[in-house]
Parts: sequence; C-alpha cells; structure tokens
Amino acid sequence: GCRLVVSVIEQLAQWHNSTVKAATERLCNYIPGKYQIICHMLCCIDKEMNADVVCHSLKLCKQDPGQPLCHLYPPPKVSWFSTFLKATDCGSFMGFSSVCAFPLLANLCEKIKYVIRNKLPFEDFDGDKYSTFPTLRGYHWRGRDCDDKNATVYPGRRPDNWDVKSDSNCNGIWGVDPKDGIPYEEKFCKGADSQGVVLLGDSAGAHFHIPPEWMTVTQMSVKSFTNLPMAFTDEFDWPQFSEITGFLNSTIGGWTDSLYLRLRRRNRCNHRDLQNISQNGIMYFPINMAVYLSFSLARNQLLDNPAIVIYATIGNDVCNGNRDTLAHMTTPKEMLSNVVQALRYLDSRLPNGSHVILTGLVDGRFLWDNLHDRYHPLGQLNRDITYSQIYSFLDCLQVSPCSGWLTHNETLRNLTSERALQLSNVLKEIARSEKFANFDVFYMDFPLKQTAEEWQKMGGEPWQLIEPVDGFHPSQVAGALGTSITWQKALREWPQVLGKENPFNEQIEAIFKDQGGH
Repeated sequence: GCRLVVSVIEQLAQWHNSTVKAATERLCNYIPGKYQIICHMLCCIDKEMNADVVCHSLKLCKQDPGQPLCHLYPPPKVSWFSTFLKATDCGSFMGFSSVCAFPLLANLCEKIKYVIRNKLPFEDFDGDKYSTFPTLRGYHWRGRDCDDKNATVYPGRRPDNWDVKSDSNCNGIWGVDPKDGIPYEEKFCKGADSQGVVLLGDSAGAHFHIPPEWMTVTQMSVKSFTNLPMAFTDEFDWPQFSEITGFLNSTIGGWTDSLYLRLRRRNRCNHRDLQNISQNGIMYFPINMAVYLSFSLARNQLLDNPAIVIYATIGNDVCNGNRDTLAHMTTPKEMLSNVVQALRYLDSRLPNGSHVILTGLVDGRFLWDNLHDRYHPLGQLNRDITYSQIYSFLDCLQVSPCSGWLTHNETLRNLTSERALQLSNVLKEIARSEKFANFDVFYMDFPLKQTAEEWQKMGGEPWQLIEPVDGFHPSQVAGALGTSITWQKALREWPQVLGKENPFNEQIEAIFKDQGGH
C-alpha cells in the first residue's frame, strides 16, 4: 500500500512537472477528509529515493531476517543502508505498523474488523441481520431493512397476514386493494414461487475492485477519490454491482447484470431478497463452514421463503501466498468432507423447496497468459512495471493472492489448474450423488471460456475481463457476461430453479409508479 501511494506521488510530480512536496499536497487535496492521513505521512519523500526506499525508511515495510529484500523498482545505486540514514527524519509517522494505527482511522478500522470477523451489518438495531446503512456489511451486502426497530420485519420472510397493515418482508407490496378488498401481497404474490438468492463466496463473489483511476496520474482528479470512503468501509468490495447480488447501476465501468436482478424481473415479489456472504482472502473456505454460516446466514426455516444458494469459492482452495503453495492447497478428500458438512448444515437452515448450485473452480492460467507482459496501471506512464513484476513483488512478500497461478513457473501454473480441476470434479460428484431433504443440488462450471468467447465476439480483448489493479479478480464486464451465460444455462437445464414468471409484474410496477414509489 505504501509503495502504491509513493509511486503515485512521484508520478504526479513527473506528470505536472512539480516538486514532490507539491505533488504530495496535490494528492492530499484529492483525497477526502480523514483519509488524507495516508498521504500526509509521506513527508520525507526525496526525488533520489524510489518507493521501495521511502517505505522502508518509514518502517511501513521491512525485511525479516533470512528473507529476500523485496522491491518493486530497481535498487538504488547507493547502498540501502546509507539511503535509509538519509531518510530517518520522517516525523511522527515513523514506526506505525499500518494505516489502522493512525488515530483518525483507528475507530473506523475497528468497525471494519468487526464486520469482517462476523460477516454481519455493523448497524443493525433490531438484530435481524439486515440494516438500513449501506456499507459496513449493510444493504450493499444484503437486502435493505425497512424497519430496523422490529426484528420480525426483514427481506425474504413470508408475509405476515398478507401484509394487510405493514410491509413485513420489505418487498414494497402491502395494504389492501380498495376495489375488491384483497391484500396486494395475496393478489400479486400468492403462489408466485417467491425466493431469495444467497451467495457463499470469496473475494471474486464480493467483487473486489480497486479503481485504476486511483493510481493513473494522467486521469487523476478530486472526482477520482469520491468513492474512497465507501470503498474503504466495504472492504474494497462492490457487492452492489456483483454478478450474483448486484442491484445498482455500475459506477466502476461496464454494466450490472446479476442473478438477483433477473430473479426480481421474473418475479417482482422477490424485491430485496438477497444476501452476499463473501469474504476477501479466506483460505480453505469450507472448513468450519457450519460455524461461519451460523453467524452470517439470515434464513428462518419456518418463517421465510426458499432460497437459491450459490456456493462459489472459485479459487481460494488452490490459492495462497505460501512459497510451498501446493502443500497448502485443499485436497480432494478435504473438499468432499468440508462441502458435504456445509450442505448438511444448510439442510438444517434452508426452507423446503430451496436450491443449491455448486460452482466449479476457475482455470487461473488465463491470468498469466493474458496479463504478464502488459503494463500495470502503475507502469503505464513510464512503461516500467508489468504485471509479471507486480506478481513477483507480491510473491516475494508472501502476500500473493495466488502463488500457483501468478508465477512465471509454467509447471506450477499447470499443477495448480490440475488441482482446481480435481476439486471441481469433487463438487460435480457431490451434486450427482448427495441428496438432502430441503433442497436439490446442481453443479456448473465457472463460465470463463464462454465469457471470453462472448466478449471477443463483442470486440473486446481477454485482458479486459480481469481487474486491472490487482490483476487477479474478474472485472465488472466479466461478471455481467457470466450472469447472462449462467442464466441461459439455467433456463435450458434447470428451469425449476428460477421459478415461474409472475403475471402481475406490470401491475405491481404500475401501482408503484402511480404512488411515486421506488
């Protein structure tokens, strides 16, 4: 993180032909409010010091004994030690271990740690696991609560007395039609196969994204960082635009198309019934899944509608940052045990008539093949940093999101894909052979190949399907195209999963329009 910020400051100075001090002030003016502390701490930058040296001198980066010295840029001509001595007077920020150590951000970081640990909204006054606040695991992640003082009112429940007096399930449909005295919920939603969508996923499902304009100095302005507070409090995830639970128009490029939106268009009674229970950086995701779900899944087997549950950890079981990465991958035997354990727990929680879709792992060789020799956003100004260099830097630090795929070692990339295929076959066999009381189980491959083919037919390039800053996650375009491909597959092969079209959708929307509703 320090290296990214320092690199941006140095490039700003170059682009605007200014001093480093002026570039630092420029960046600080771009960044909103308390987040300016991130750039104010970099008071000691010297033009003769590259980002590696600055961050080591601030002690935000360090070299552990016996470990290699990790650097993003070529080492300076003088020795590192003498360069450090030159940069020792860095003020009160020396020695802070992370951004969260700064007093202005400490309280916010504690809130973020809480929601990461519990996967629940930070602001939830009635304890029903739904919120009226967007970030900190609020309604960007699960349907918006319409009464946060009443734990019996939340998205996804079956209506209380057909919602004659109030909207108990937050789908906006309540009251009685004055023409015939029939409750609107009964008239429009009875027998409509209403169901929600739940994602159990990793950072791809949460839609991890760092805006490239944050580090592209030729495009940088105050407008570039207006979304920083929201991104920070959403863990740099954008579930509101994601391919499973997205519901807002994308502001990060591409367009939003999601399973939730398509289910909502198919049946307007499904409004707000969504949950995105995903987390960045979980390793061995299915282990202790029952504990994970018990704190996070909001579904009452007796009171709520059925749900479509998407189980999609498309890379975490083979991805880690360890040097001996193969030894830390999930084995087929572990995969079988962990996923069956998770499904048994779901069987005790999901209402009857639910569905579970197991998604296979991705073939991550696509990443290296399409990105390794391209310039990263940090390297575009001077054409000096490729994705291959970024991958090597992260691997040296042992924080690579996937050492097995983000590597120049072709043999290792192939072995990682081989393990991913083995684990996908385990999921496929589970869907074929395991039976449960309250849901049926389906399997689908992650549609990367079909997505790339479709995108190329539209005139796009394969590398555009990958997040540009991290060079690892699916982009907004990839997610939207993947949704379309998955939906068409479901219509062909499992139409019962999607439920039937609600013939009253137009009437519901017309009433909302007449009443000024949303």
